[in-house]
Amino acid sequence: MRELDIPDQELSALADETLNLAKNYWSRLDERAAYPATSGEETARLFSRAWAETGRGRGILADFQQIADHSRPSGARFFGYVVGSGEPVGALGEWLAAVLNQNVTSWRSAPAATTIERTVVGWLADAVGCPGFIGSLCGGGSAANLMALTMAREAKLPANETGASPCMMYASEQAHMSIPKAIALLGIGRQNLRLIPVDEGFRMRTDALKAAIAEDHRAGRTPIAIVATLGTVATGAIDPLREIADVARMEALWLHVDGAYGALAALAVPDQFQGLASADSLSLDAHKWLYQPIDCGCLLHRDAAIAREAFSNSGDYVRILNQNPEEAFAFFEESMELSRRFRALKLWMSLQYHGRRTFREAIARDLRHAQMLAEAIAAQPELELLAPVTLSVVCFRHRTKDNEAILRRLVARGRVYLSNATLKGQFALRACFVNHRTTAEDVRTIVDEVIAAATELNR
Repeated sequence: MRELDIPDQELSALADETLNLAKNYWSRLDERAAYPATSGEETARLFSRAWAETGRGRGILADFQQIADHSRPSGARFFGYVVGSGEPVGALGEWLAAVLNQNVTSWRSAPAATTIERTVVGWLADAVGCPGFIGSLCGGGSAANLMALTMAREAKLPANETGASPCMMYASEQAHMSIPKAIALLGIGRQNLRLIPVDEGFRMRTDALKAAIAEDHRAGRTPIAIVATLGTVATGAIDPLREIADVARMEALWLHVDGAYGALAALAVPDQFQGLASADSLSLDAHKWLYQPIDCGCLLHRDAAIAREAFSNSGDYVRILNQNPEEAFAFFEESMELSRRFRALKLWMSLQYHGRRTFREAIARDLRHAQMLAEAIAAQPELELLAPVTLSVVCFRHRTKDNEAILRRLVARGRVYLSNATLKGQFALRACFVNHRTTAEDVRTIVDEVIAAATELNR
């Protein structure tokens, strides 16, 4: 027997025990604290260990309980970040994808996986009102935004052969941190990203956008791209897409839409996303509002030729001889990755298992929960909202107490987990709803816990 192979009986027992660990974890999520009581010293003590010369066999599964106890749970009362809840069918799909161990570089390397990914990408494009868009799955919004802005640069001011030339890009002050990071990685330089002021709803001001572009033209600079955001990470604001698209069209600029958080809400509230099909590229994350296990981002775009201009640079060892269009397809010619996981299987399984309506209703429920929390805050004289509730982010504060101290106490109590944001110089408590497990009772607990934490500060 080859040493890395496992006898069938032992493998069966290992698989059964692993599945039981997963089922027990899911069945007891509501019993877990909203965030683990742990520290860097504690996790180092438990998990920083030497790689032993002799294997432990099935004893490795005994570690899972401690790993789970020191991990951020995906339970119903974790409201900290824009991160989905790890839907179980998707998790099982992830396991099966690892069993198949496909390298989804091209149809030749992974026939079924490549076709499934292209199909799933089409489903996502249709779901957000962009039929006909193509693209690929990736690690998340940061990777998708980087690829999109690479395409923008190659479409408007090619740099792959000669290096990046001076140019300008535009995004709102509320843009995700991945946008300036991408511009830095592309060699354009963060000083050439114009951060456009926002209005009272934290949306990009199109008058300020037009003024910035005009100023750059007068100064002899070269605008090439605008980034609009659908669901800012701090408040969930939606930039005025139609107006921004008009500016992009008049100025002949690439329009990228960062919809990593918000775009999939188009399933439930399509009226809020009119004009999305006018974008040149769009990022979205299925591991946010389709509740899939991380990672499962997606870049959608309308032009395969531009994607190939940006990313095609193949060696002879990957040259494809087949002339059949389906069988000659290669993701590595249209994206930045060569080695690629079979991310699509979990989506393929999960979306079909539950059906489109189930996901639409789950997203709508998250949106209702955000409004429910906003109403509960408005009913408490001690609390106040700090931003409009456009999607599923709610930012608020206690009027008289130290909100940073409240947040620390709230997390220590362990019943709910919130994050924070700074809005107009004020420290905000921030709740985000992208969890299919959350109930109305969980929502009501947020205000109760904030008031309790504030009260404890007086003791």
